[in-house]
Amino acid sequence: MNMNIQSIIERLREIMDDETLNQLKEELNGYHVADLADIFQELKPDERLRCFKLLEVEKAADLMEYLPPQMQVELLSDIDENLASQILTQLPHDAAADVLGDMEEDESETYLDKLPHKFSEEVRELLTYNENTAGGIMNPVVLTVNSDMSVQDVLNHIRIKAEKDNMELYYVYVTDKQNHLLGVVSLRKLLTSPIMQKVEDIMISDIVKLHVDDYSDYIIDEFMKYQYNALPVVDLYNRLKGMITWDDVHDLFEEETTEEIYQSSGISTEVVDEDEILSGNIFNAIRARTPWLFITLIGEFIAVNVSNHFNHTIDILPVVAIFMPLLAGLGGNIGTQSITLMVRGLSTGQVTLSSAMHYLLRETFIGLAIGSFFGILVTCVTWGWQHNIELGAIVGLAMAINMTMATIIGTFTPFALKAIKVDPAVASGPVIATTIDVLGLAIYFTLVSTYLVKVI
Repeated sequence: MNMNIQSIIERLREIMDDETLNQLKEELNGYHVADLADIFQELKPDERLRCFKLLEVEKAADLMEYLPPQMQVELLSDIDENLASQILTQLPHDAAADVLGDMEEDESETYLDKLPHKFSEEVRELLTYNENTAGGIMNPVVLTVNSDMSVQDVLNHIRIKAEKDNMELYYVYVTDKQNHLLGVVSLRKLLTSPIMQKVEDIMISDIVKLHVDDYSDYIIDEFMKYQYNALPVVDLYNRLKGMITWDDVHDLFEEETTEEIYQSSGISTEVVDEDEILSGNIFNAIRARTPWLFITLIGEFIAVNVSNHFNHTIDILPVVAIFMPLLAGLGGNIGTQSITLMVRGLSTGQVTLSSAMHYLLRETFIGLAIGSFFGILVTCVTWGWQHNIELGAIVGLAMAINMTMATIIGTFTPFALKAIKVDPAVASGPVIATTIDVLGLAIYFTLVSTYLVKVI
């Protein structure tokens, strides 16, 4: 987009103030839908609705796929039901199912009743699947051919079906009369094969496929592993039900990454939708952020209790208290680094449970090396600052032990959670941070009480 978003918004508002609807319509329909999505998110709700009503039906449908779910529902709910139904019909089946799935049940039923019967039935079937499975993500409209067709027959078939059903063309799937998946042929293979050659002679029979009940993390792993543009989805009887494309997985990957980031920060995505957390109802945002903060509060009270247990040490040598934030900060930081590396590695498949011991030893060595370096640095700085070599040595030793322990905890916990089928992303939440705080303080005050206070 050549113009600045804000400049475009101001121009559109000027046109709306002048009430020159034809000019506004022409202006809006001239933008790419990706740019329109940026524009719509900056407009006020009444302005957004006014502009949406002026879009061509196909343009409005394309735009829907770029908007947040909350905004999709808002716009469709505020326009005429017939127009909304026309827009939904122009969407890919999986996208239409996503939009309707975000609506209240009675509202989605109203739209489903107004949609063309075949389209409505296919979308209804998608809505029966869990939204995080292949069945809930797939597009049921796929191009199928018979194995005894020639390449010429298939090409003619593609011209007719693709134009009629607005299909996404990546591969052609070969099925029998009962719709069992037999093979797959790429468009490249079709275009480069002799026109009289049979499909069964050029199809790939060893097919990489997904099952309708496969969950999103497995789907992402399969796409990352094989690097296909699309994968077929079958049921228990190997009947072709649909396909998932790379752009579907891209969206899925973004959602998974966002969820991991939220969980690692102690923000719950299980009870509140991700979109609600950032820009939805404030009460929902509070619900999502509060539970883990309570756990953090409990953990930090334990840390406070540890400090209180060594209260006599602080009374004898008050200067030791000023180093507590230093130890907690660096320990928590290096622990978070290890957690992030392991959670991400497990998510992408680069790290596996079978390699847990290797990474635990590796991270322990790294933690010991970094901890020793910072321990020596802290010893020198404290000695120069407080003119006390014993204090500097104890703080430095506590720093080295604390950072090494934090690295071990941060590495081990994601593997432990993965082994018991718990999402490793929660390992990087506040629970681990407070655990590191408690252990760090306990180690520090034990060293101070055992060696430093006795010296004094």
